[in-house]
Amino acid sequence: MQYLRWLLFPFSLIYGLVVIIRNWCYDAGIFKSYKAEVPVISVGNLDVGGAGKSPMTEYLIRLFKDQYKLATLSRGYGRRTKGYLKVENFKVSPPTGGGDLEGAATATLFGDEPSQFAHKFPDVTIAVCEDRATGIKNLQTDHELIILDDAYQHRAVRPGFSILLFDYNKIGEPRLLLPAGNLREPFSGRKRADVLVVSKSPDALPADEQSAITKRLNPYANRQVFFTSIAYQQLKTLGGKPSDAVISPDTIVFLITGIANSGPLISHIKKSTQHIIHHNYPDHHRFSLKNIAKLAAEFNGCSSKNKLIITTEKDAQRLVEHELLPAVNQLPVLVLPIGINFLNNTEQQFNNLLINYVREHTEHRPVH
Repeated sequence: MQYLRWLLFPFSLIYGLVVIIRNWCYDAGIFKSYKAEVPVISVGNLDVGGAGKSPMTEYLIRLFKDQYKLATLSRGYGRRTKGYLKVENFKVSPPTGGGDLEGAATATLFGDEPSQFAHKFPDVTIAVCEDRATGIKNLQTDHELIILDDAYQHRAVRPGFSILLFDYNKIGEPRLLLPAGNLREPFSGRKRADVLVVSKSPDALPADEQSAITKRLNPYANRQVFFTSIAYQQLKTLGGKPSDAVISPDTIVFLITGIANSGPLISHIKKSTQHIIHHNYPDHHRFSLKNIAKLAAEFNGCSSKNKLIITTEKDAQRLVEHELLPAVNQLPVLVLPIGINFLNNTEQQFNNLLINYVREHTEHRPVH
């Protein structure tokens, strides 16, 4: 892998030069950035792969949905549709056991993250659009706050508040740009962030290590750095109902994932059982009937009575596609939701930064 990085390094230099010039053009005003008429909070990261953007977006939805008319806007990665779409224009429903889901909020229509948001927050407007400026223009006339999911590099929009996430497990990796490394833009791009969040941290992260990480991140202009950990929640059915299933030391877990980094999830499950059979697929993998058949054969062929099939919320959106439902509904698939916990009792401090920003920019607008 190290040799491959060196071979790709010249291409990273070219890529980096293009990104630097592009960012300079935006900073200098040569390329124009759209400024919304309503508060816009952007959630993103510098590198490719999962850094916990979806849990952070959901955290913000819960923080603001009862006080403001709220919308989220995503690109809708992996969807087979184009342009601006509001999920609420379609029927939003959980799987019902083989019912007709045509027009439902599925990953095919909207992408897995927007579909996940729609199923969990049916009273919040969830929208997708490749062009975030166009999406914002469509939303701001009847919404008071817009949250952008994974839009940190979308410079055509100038958000009012940017949250930049760093995966704790990748803090020590070399800061190399694509394709030799994982960075979408140079590390200096963090200067545009209003707050930095180190996600997926251990629950008991020593103070000296936190200080070392903060020093390594070297935030611009005294930007605050927060640390969060993953909060695993109660298992649920694909339909969203709580499950009373418990993972014990002798439980055999059949885990099916198509996410960027399943390491933290596996580590969590190993706290309860060492018996994990992992069906591991690439990030945003579109599951096939062959994938489901393989899972079913292994699960049904297991003689143990203490066995579970577990997946993530994001993967669940792709497992309930219409053509997969008859096969998936034959299996007792459970979903393991996640949230976030703030370390050092800093949750209210973080909340206040966001609340003050939104309040300041909505004081002359009606509140619902």
